[in-house]
Amino acid sequence: MTYRYRIALIFLIGFFIDCINIFMSAIALPDIARELQVSESSITWVANGYILGITLVIPVSNWLSSLFGARLTIMASMLIFSFGAFFSGISDHLSLLVLSRIIQGLGGGLLIPVGQALTLNLFKKHERARISTLVMTVALIAPAISPSTGGAIVDHFSWRWVFLSNIPLSLAVAVLALLWIRPEKIIVRRPDLKGLLLISLSVATLLLGLSLYADSAAKHIPLGLVMLGIFCAQLYWKHYRNKQDPILDLSMLNNSRMRLSVMVYHAVPGVFTGVNLLSIFYLQRVLGWSAGQSGLLMVLYAVAAFFAILTCGRLYNRTGAMPLFFTGIVLHAAGIALLSLVGQAHLSSLLLLVAAYLLMGAGGGVVANTAQTTAMLDFEDESLARASTIWNLNRQLSLSIGAAVFTFIFNLLQQQTTTTSAYHITFLIAAALGLLPLLRLSQLSRHQESPCSPEGN
Repeated sequence: MTYRYRIALIFLIGFFIDCINIFMSAIALPDIARELQVSESSITWVANGYILGITLVIPVSNWLSSLFGARLTIMASMLIFSFGAFFSGISDHLSLLVLSRIIQGLGGGLLIPVGQALTLNLFKKHERARISTLVMTVALIAPAISPSTGGAIVDHFSWRWVFLSNIPLSLAVAVLALLWIRPEKIIVRRPDLKGLLLISLSVATLLLGLSLYADSAAKHIPLGLVMLGIFCAQLYWKHYRNKQDPILDLSMLNNSRMRLSVMVYHAVPGVFTGVNLLSIFYLQRVLGWSAGQSGLLMVLYAVAAFFAILTCGRLYNRTGAMPLFFTGIVLHAAGIALLSLVGQAHLSSLLLLVAAYLLMGAGGGVVANTAQTTAMLDFEDESLARASTIWNLNRQLSLSIGAAVFTFIFNLLQQQTTTTSAYHITFLIAAALGLLPLLRLSQLSRHQESPCSPEGN
């Protein structure tokens, strides 16, 4: 195996670990909520805590890599991840579990941008569609096997093993990083600590406010947290414009391909994360499905997405991003809309669920693969590292925001109508929001879509 494919393998395994931690933990949330005796909105912090940890560390990942080198950074990330996974598995209180998940996310978040930038720099532009296809294939294998595997673990053992089972794989990545990654020249950059503080406060307070709103007796507290998050984001924007080397280089978003890909990722993978989380609770708590049964639906999602990604990989250089984005967005929204029709009737509900997850999988596969390729197409070397930070931060934020926003909408609707109706209306809202990027597809002109064209600003 050549050096560049060894590096790609380390990144892909790390990416796989990241994906299974989102989907395996989601399938276990109803059981965790029941054992720890907490509400649906509170238990989402088991997932949000992990994503929050990743989100907080991604902006500083490039600085840490420049300080310690990619090899040591990736090794440390997997050791921290293993530490967090262990304490997640032995936690008896929600607060300790969430803290452990944040630590786990801090570890996982170091590997993804560093590994991605290291990998993409070893492949030329015309070869990146192939790497993106490999990345998305891994992103499909994870949701294909992790929910059903996690469901089986929950049904036959305990939700605790959902977290503990990750440790051998993360330790294996640490060993591979030690053996395979070559030492490189270290160029230490001065960290933007003020920028890091503002970004961290913005993300943490926004997610905390959205998650606490439904269960809070004093609504002004979560609303205040949301406003604080928005205020911190505005402060970072002013700080960024006056900082020579900001920790998060927002100028990467001046690139039209990156900007549209960021928006599309929120509308499809981000929306799906929230929809799938609610679907799991709906199936298990309203329709009486087991964790294993509800986890099997992700196999359908992954199969459809796998074939969509293979097709997308072959068509991208011929058709460009625009028709692929359009097709994927429409298919994904149609699948979500079908979820609003699922009721108590077993056979018809099963057929609707099969159709819904196949459509969401096909649409999600096309969009995720197209966005991954399109977002990074115009960047090289140093700009690629900064673009990778933006892209991976957005990827994690979209997943976390998707879960928080649609749980928030569901909880508001549940106060006004029946539980079943609240689920159905939330699914319809999600389908409508998922179509919004269609209004911006015209940003991709034919010239800008060419993989070999210069930066499309």
